[in-house]
Parts: sequence; structure tokens; C-alpha cells
Amino acid sequence: MASLPKIFIDGEHGTTGLQIVERLAGRTDLQLLSLPVELRRSVEHRKALLNEADVVILCLPDDAAIESVAMITNPAVCVIDASTAHRVDPAWVYGFPELAADQRAKIRASTRIANPGCYATGAIALLRPLIARGLLSSDTALNIIGVSGYTGGGKALIEVHENPEAEPFAFYALGLSHKHLPEIQHCTGLATKPVFLPSVGHFPTGMLVAIPLHASQLNGSAEDAAKALADWYAGERFVTVAPLNSQDVLERDAFLRADTLSNTNQLQILPYSSKSGGELVLIARLDNLGKGASGAAVQNLNILLGQDEAIGL
Repeated sequence: MASLPKIFIDGEHGTTGLQIVERLAGRTDLQLLSLPVELRRSVEHRKALLNEADVVILCLPDDAAIESVAMITNPAVCVIDASTAHRVDPAWVYGFPELAADQRAKIRASTRIANPGCYATGAIALLRPLIARGLLSSDTALNIIGVSGYTGGGKALIEVHENPEAEPFAFYALGLSHKHLPEIQHCTGLATKPVFLPSVGHFPTGMLVAIPLHASQLNGSAEDAAKALADWYAGERFVTVAPLNSQDVLERDAFLRADTLSNTNQLQILPYSSKSGGELVLIARLDNLGKGASGAAVQNLNILLGQDEAIGL
């Protein structure tokens, strides 16, 4: 790459794009290429910048992301796609650096990185270590419950929640075919499709992803699961694991807030078990627009550029 790598965010005026621009603002180690709002739908101008950039970050709907990739003819251009379009494509590297010991090397060596989904980031962070370590069978039938801030729905949902009459809380995706399910199965090795029930709350940013389990579903105890998670993420900068049944993260000794990590790239893993140890719940807490979207994209960009992962985060 040139001494000052050129970065083009295709879709910079959307929710995720704006967050990435904000995180990159003021950096002197790269050059941001930008289209004025009035030219953002110009195929000619977009194609020129898509092929001029060293790294393109796509913040677009799936169809538009596929279209943008097809317009790139310069083989040196690296792409980070924040859409769902390429997350299970074997030609693309999944952009969750903490996924495995060699994941950063794969990201660094690739020109095509699929940025993870927000719910998927939490679910994969919880499940991958347990399945890889043999504590959870890949054919286990699981339930996953999630709640996100309303910014995860983009400008349309943000507009709804700016109305004081917006619902305070709502389940959605009741057809049980949420778009993050394929990548959750793909990156964890789950053979059985989980039942995933997401919801949206009347708060801007933040997310909780919870997986309840019976101890009988584990090849080990709740303590074994907590230790496996702690060992897997030991030394990670952005993923931390709390001790089993940690109380100091709870509000009024009982309530786990969803928005505590807003405006960060952090992901917390919080394991809890019943007094008998017969039941447990694994919870991931993150910012749906941070580690769940724009923060993850900037982290992947930093890896591609050979920079400290935490710059801008």
C-alpha cells in the first residue's frame, strides 16, 4: 500500500458508515476518500473510488454490496463488507479476530473480509470456544435470546424510536429465520439450527445475547465452561470474561444493563449458573454499533494496515 493508504467507505452516510467515519476522523496514518451526498448514487463516481482505494469498507444493503464488489477490477483493493452478503462465502475471511488463534493472520493476508453481524458476534463468542474444546456438542439444539438498541435497525427504525409513542420493547423476526443464523452456524460448527429470538428496546445502543443451557447439555460443569471461555480469550484486548456468577456488573445486585458498553469496541462474556449448577446462562454484552458493526470494521482495518488494533477504538 502507499505511504498513506486510501480508504473509501461506500455507504458512509448510513448509520454504520457515519460511525466508521467518526472513528477514523483525525487519523494521520490514512487518507479518507469521500463522495458528496449528491453523488453517492452515481455508479461512475463510486466505481472510480472503489478502484482507487487501498481498502474499501462497504456499509450497504446486501444487493448493493454485491454490486460494489462486482465493480472492483483492481486486484490490489481490499474489501471489508459490513453487509450479510459474504459472511458464509468460503472465499471471504470472517472478520472476528478473536475467532481463533490464526484468525488475525487470515484477515491480514486476505483482500476480502466479511465483517460480522452484531448478534452473531455475541453468539459466536460464546459458542465457538465451548464447541472447539468439546464441552458442547455441535448437534446440540440451542435457544439464543437477544436484545439490541434500536440503532441496529438503521435510519428507518431510528426514526420510529425518535417518536415518543414508539414501543418500549418488542420481539421481532418471529419467522425464526434471522439473517445472522447462517453465520452463527458457519462459524461455530453447529449442525442444528438454533431457535433465535431477537428483540429491540427503546434505547439507542447496546446489546445482550444470552444462551440458556442445562448442565446436562454440557460435557462438563458450569465452572468448566467459564474456565474454557476465560482461557480462550486470555490476553485479548477487546473481549473479556467475567468470573462465574459475577455480581459487580449488576445494577442493584440483580439487573444486567444492555447499554453499558455503548461507544466502545468491548465485548464482555458473563457466565451465570443456578445454585445447584444444573442450569446456566452465558451472556455476551457489546455495543451493537461498536464491536457489533463499526468498531469491528475499524479493528479489521487496523489489522489489514498492520497498525495497532486499538487505534480509533
